[in-house]
Amino acid sequence: MIRVLIEELALFLVPFLLFAVMLVLTRRRVLAIDSWSRSFTWLVLAGLGIVVGGFLLTGIFAERQTGPYVPPHMEDGRPVPGGFR
Repeated sequence: MIRVLIEELALFLVPFLLFAVMLVLTRRRVLAIDSWSRSFTWLVLAGLGIVVGGFLLTGIFAERQTGPYVPPHMEDGRPVPGGFR
């Protein structure tokens, strides 16, 4: 679960990183607040759009399990891991 959250956070940060690269290439001050203030709302909306798109693509193309889920249990005194069968 933590991997999914980290991936979505990375997708959210993509527009901010691209904007920072653009600021560096245009020789503007990257850490100045006035460089970011006008574009911040659009960067947040772009990041959210990318995250929603990532969720949609994951939901559409994710591997599907067709069998029933069998929880972990004991057989003959030995633990048997759970999973889809």
